[in-house]
Amino acid sequence: MINFYSVGVGSGEGGYITIGAIRTIEKSDIIAVPVKKYGEKSTALEILKKEYDISKKEIMEVEFLMSPDIKLREQSRKKSAEKIIDALKNGKTVSMITLGDVSVYSTCSYIHNAVKKNGFKMEIIPGITSFCAAANKIQTSLCEGNESFAVIPSVNITLIEKYITDFDTLIIMKAGLNIDKLYDVLLKHGLENNAIVTSSLGLSDEVIEKIDKDKEYGYFTTVIIKRKGF
Repeated sequence: MINFYSVGVGSGEGGYITIGAIRTIEKSDIIAVPVKKYGEKSTALEILKKEYDISKKEIMEVEFLMSPDIKLREQSRKKSAEKIIDALKNGKTVSMITLGDVSVYSTCSYIHNAVKKNGFKMEIIPGITSFCAAANKIQTSLCEGNESFAVIPSVNITLIEKYITDFDTLIIMKAGLNIDKLYDVLLKHGLENNAIVTSSLGLSDEVIEKIDKDKEYGYFTTVIIKRKGF
């Protein structure tokens, strides 16, 4: 019997939630919702609510602090794991939701080891990543034939410089606050016209456009760069 599920709810709009995710949440007693601090709005939960009535489910917030202090981050993860383990010990089935896919830069990974260590069985329900949703929105492929692509979690100039000439497609996640720095690298390599910015996909403030050096984008911003262009 599976006790704990990590569930990807896709990116942005409710239409990216899989049937598998809905079925899993349906048979769970508790929906665990990761937040950066207690009481804040969860984008993952808002997405889920578009496609599923959560009124009959217990909602459990689990805090994952984004503090620069490593000890504080570890303490919050430990407390969140303990909340979930307590629920499992009480015979509850728990689904923990996350944006995009569980295996791509998600908070769920911090809970998995604790669940396994305490003897409970778990299952991962994959979801649609932000960059796959972005490729769908701009009607392009990320790679074809023998083409390669790389995913970088932020505007890390060292990594971008390292990979930009080796891969056919480069995906930069969480790029919103450093678009100017990214643009400068693209300009250096003659690729400033080969980048599409997608931000807040499926939400009211959705943006899909060629990269603009002077514009500040939101947190949920993914940039797709294709060497051969779009």
